[in-house]
Amino acid sequence: MTKSSYHALVPAAGSGSRMGAVSGRDVPKQYLPLAGQPMIRHALATLCATPAIAHVFVVLAPDDAHWPAARMAALGPKLHVLRCGGDTRANSVANGLRAMAAELGDQVEIGNDWVLVHDAARPCLTVAMVENLIAEVGEDDAGGLLAVPVADTLKRADEDGRVRQTVSRDGLWQAQTPQMFRHRTLLAALDLAPQVTDEAGAIEALGLSPRLVAADVSNLKVTYPLDLQLAAWILENRKTT
Repeated sequence: MTKSSYHALVPAAGSGSRMGAVSGRDVPKQYLPLAGQPMIRHALATLCATPAIAHVFVVLAPDDAHWPAARMAALGPKLHVLRCGGDTRANSVANGLRAMAAELGDQVEIGNDWVLVHDAARPCLTVAMVENLIAEVGEDDAGGLLAVPVADTLKRADEDGRVRQTVSRDGLWQAQTPQMFRHRTLLAALDLAPQVTDEAGAIEALGLSPRLVAADVSNLKVTYPLDLQLAAWILENRKTT
């Protein structure tokens, strides 16, 4: 049997409306400036720099006019652009899975290959995190994802914004990305459960239990304006240590 390959897929067709008017420009969140680069470039650079990953596919909206092609070209031949983004994350990932299979053709046994889906808005990913995920998942067909155990006390709110109850955090983890699954398994899962907000949720709908691989909070997702400042601090601090 041919050895499985690893590919990365980054859905980047959304607008990131929760960021608000951070930059004073009407640009999708993934293109906001961060440490001298468009935010999405940091994650793409890490994935392209990971030796085990053969190809890095970024899924854009068909009419995306903001993609900085010249700046991204420096990331090298691993990077491929797919203009097939959908209305939801799940649609974009499913469209991307089909498009990457068509583009690779007979180069690889794509159905059995691994796909690592990563958020465009997680710019602080490191090569070490990716390599640890690959090593920990191994050949487990349920796949796995980076995550961190929940540390804070959790409260469930009522409709008036008051505490309804305290929720036990025992056994709770906060999901991150990349999330790593077999190509054919992930595509089947997303076709079955297109309403999910992350790929692991779709895999769970198939009755599988993905492996949780411990990461750390530096792999944050930029969702609100303050997150952009935190990400900048992390990236700048790494440059000097």
